[in-house]
Amino acid sequence: MDIILLERVAKLGQIGDVVSVKNGFARNFLLPQKKALRATKANMAVFEVQRKDIEANNLVAKSEAEALVAKMTNISVILIRQAGESGQLFGSVSSRDIADALDATGYKVGKNQIILNRALKTLGLYDITVRLHAEVDVSIVVNVARSAEEAEIQAAGGDIDAEAASEEFAVEDFFENEEDADTALNPVAKDEDAPVVIDTPPDEDEVQK
Repeated sequence: MDIILLERVAKLGQIGDVVSVKNGFARNFLLPQKKALRATKANMAVFEVQRKDIEANNLVAKSEAEALVAKMTNISVILIRQAGESGQLFGSVSSRDIADALDATGYKVGKNQIILNRALKTLGLYDITVRLHAEVDVSIVVNVARSAEEAEIQAAGGDIDAEAASEEFAVEDFFENEEDADTALNPVAKDEDAPVVIDTPPDEDEVQK
């Protein structure tokens, strides 16, 4: 399908360029997102009349996006998820999840503006690109953790597994002295050479006597 670009699109062209793309890409993305028009004679004529306004509006949008970059650069959003001991999530984090988290912090972006090649499926810190404008990107940090406490540890560069291990109690913590603790850790084995006493019922003849 031939289309007219209404904004710069990576790997396609600039405003006003007429390019050919796959029908699905045009119908599912470019046209619904108002990034392009079908390159019909009527649309091309309308575009030329409105070209100056379109270019002016694009400059305003770009300027606003650049101003937003200063506020959003390196901001962090926390997403709490359940995960196994290996760090594998019971589920995943999608672009919509990240967009919702940004919205909750006051930054309204669409899920299509989150550049995520694949869903996040493990705990950790992720540098994610947000496309604020066709020519303006900003990087944010997505902190995926099991709890707010773990998120804080990750943000500080700590190791969640090491932190959890340090919180485990040692056997010695449950005894008042080292001797009792040592006994619990190393129980004394039974003496294999000691005689075994077996209680047997008295013989019937002995009972009658």
